[in-house]
Amino acid sequence: MNIQSYHNPDPGYKPILINEGWQIGHLNFMPELRADVIDRIERHNLTDEVFILYSGDALLTAAVETPEGLQWEVIPMQKAVTYNIPAGLWHTIAMSPGDVVLIVEKDGTHLGDVDYRPLSDDERKALRTALGR
Repeated sequence: MNIQSYHNPDPGYKPILINEGWQIGHLNFMPELRADVIDRIERHNLTDEVFILYSGDALLTAAVETPEGLQWEVIPMQKAVTYNIPAGLWHTIAMSPGDVVLIVEKDGTHLGDVDYRPLSDDERKALRTALGR
């Protein structure tokens, strides 16, 4: 048979299928992505990143740096809807136990094309407000 199957039973992100030019990963709930404890955001400068909610009620979050500080956009994800985060956009995802998100991106993105930005205490408070937490 030629059909292959993949699964990530562990918490956190894991690429489960890497092919020529692209990869698919599973992001399972992990405590660091609870809305009340998120302390950093990330961006990828060379590729877009696609998110698809598989189960749960995750909140996809983007941030733009302005002179007044970070401006937040929060989207309550819907199952089977494809969400695209363009290259260069700061983002994170707020998750609860049981949430699973599929991520499609350029291969190797998790290895080198990622910048992290720690959030100040005020930015964390603003994020929690934007998330409704």
